[in-house]
Parts: sequence; structure tokens; C-alpha cells
Amino acid sequence: MRVARSAPGATLWVRSRTSESGPLASANRYGNKIARAWHDGRIDTTRVDIWLWAVRLYKTRSAATAACRGGHVRVNRAAAKASTPVKVGDRVEAFVERPRILEVVTVISKRVGAPAAATCLVDHSPPAPVVRREPPVFVRERGSGRPTKRERRELDRLRRG
Repeated sequence: MRVARSAPGATLWVRSRTSESGPLASANRYGNKIARAWHDGRIDTTRVDIWLWAVRLYKTRSAATAACRGGHVRVNRAAAKASTPVKVGDRVEAFVERPRILEVVTVISKRVGAPAAATCLVDHSPPAPVVRREPPVFVRERGSGRPTKRERRELDRLRRG
């Protein structure tokens, strides 16, 4: 064990290579064993707005909070406030451009990459509707003469796509 004091009256810190062992111990970059704190382990619940942001359903946490306030989020079929806790197995319904029905597989409270976020939920949403749009058609009356400059620009825009 090594004890060091940086200055008189400063806080005392202790570094030990064998102070902790077992499943909760981990090593830092110097090879020292450090016991994990309660918040380093698996979490059981988190706020619904944080979870929706962490799994990348909403771009910002404030957007997720606003959706909760606006009544666009439900947890287990009940209207959810932003602070409503979610746990593994809960069903979260959110409206983000279309109805989304998600099942919580892993509770996370930090935003992670898209591949990791996809493993934290099961999507039970109906497939996105396919919207077929007809290309716009420019209609002019026959015999109305030459197109004006404005009409010509619109024709050119339609032809380019």
C-alpha cells in the first residue's frame, strides 16, 4: 500500500494494488484494483425521457421531454410524464412522425451508438406506410400563348426533378 500527501493540510489519498478483489473490482489504467460504486453497475429503472433520448428515438432530451408533456408518450398504456420510470419489460408507445411501439430490453441512461441502441429495445411498431406520390404535372391551357418567365422556370424545375 502506498500513502501520499501532496501538501500539508491536503487530503490524503491511498493507492493499493490489492485492496479490492472479486467481481465488483476493476483495474484502472495503472493496473490498480478499484472497487466499483453503486452507480457503476446495472441500473433497474430510468426516466422515460432519458431512455427515449438514449435509444435515439428523439434527437435531444428536451424534445423527448416535450413529447411527454404533449401527451405523445405512453408507458404500459398509461400517459407518461417525463419522470415516469421505465424498467425492463415495459412497453413504451411514442409518436415520432409515426406511431412507435417499443419494448424495453435494456435500461440505459446514457446515449450510445446506433448499433448499441438497437439492442436495447424491441420494435413492435406497425411497418411505416409507403406513400406513393405522383410526380407533379404542370398544366397550361392550350392556346394561352407563350409561357411567362415564371411558368418557364416552373417547367424547368419539373423537368429536372
